Amino acid sequence: MRVGIVVGASSGIGQSAAIQLAARGAGVILTYRGNEAGARDTVAAIEKDGGTAVALRLDVGRSETFPAFREQVVAALHDTWRRDTVDHLVNNAGFGGMARFEDTTEELFDRFSRVLLKGPYFLTQALLPLIADGGAVVNVSSSSALPTGLVEAGYSAYATMKGGLNVLTRCLAKELAVRGVRVNAVAPGPTRTRLADASGVVGFEAYPDVIPALAARTALGRLGEPDDVGTLIAALAGDEGRWITGQVIEVSGGYDL
Repeated sequence: MRVGIVVGASSGIGQSAAIQLAARGAGVILTYRGNEAGARDTVAAIEKDGGTAVALRLDVGRSETFPAFREQVVAALHDTWRRDTVDHLVNNAGFGGMARFEDTTEELFDRFSRVLLKGPYFLTQALLPLIADGGAVVNVSSSSALPTGLVEAGYSAYATMKGGLNVLTRCLAKELAVRGVRVNAVAPGPTRTRLADASGVVGFEAYPDVIPALAARTALGRLGEPDDVGTLIAALAGDEGRWITGQVIEVSGGYDL
């Protein structure tokens, strides 16, 4: 049995990715920061269909906790699956939000950096000895960081970090290729998730009035759903993605096409 780690899987895209990986026969270690109930829901959904999952708490913005988290992963692997490696790592945890350039504080900039770029960088580094040769890493980026993506005022800090994650994806694909480890990123467009912004306000639940306008700007005529992205993440992590590495794939239904 393969085993994957999905970081930030208590709701939305991460939850979908965890469930999709389990549906393909993988055991799942999933993480959450504050939404323990959501993490339990993810575990329950996986177990309901005969899968196996373990939920661990992790704050991706606190890299000093990564060594202890790695030891928790080692223990979970041994106790639940009797193995000492993982096959997939999905770096999904994050938060959204916007601030115009002139209003972006160093505190907000640093928080974006810690969670969206530094966190995935050093968490992947910490877990690298546990990733099996021939495994896969999938990073969750954003269409806002793509050269062809729509540039919106207020996302300079957020998109900068996601752009850095895209570069990291390509660099790691090169470095880890010697072990057969593939590294890719998905870049969702507007997607119906519970992703909170910097103030803790939850996305489309708080602003449902923006959905029709976003759908109207999307070629396929609707807002993205977590499963639209989670399915691709699972495919990239699995055998379907065996000849894909170093890519940043937009998953937006043709947003602003």
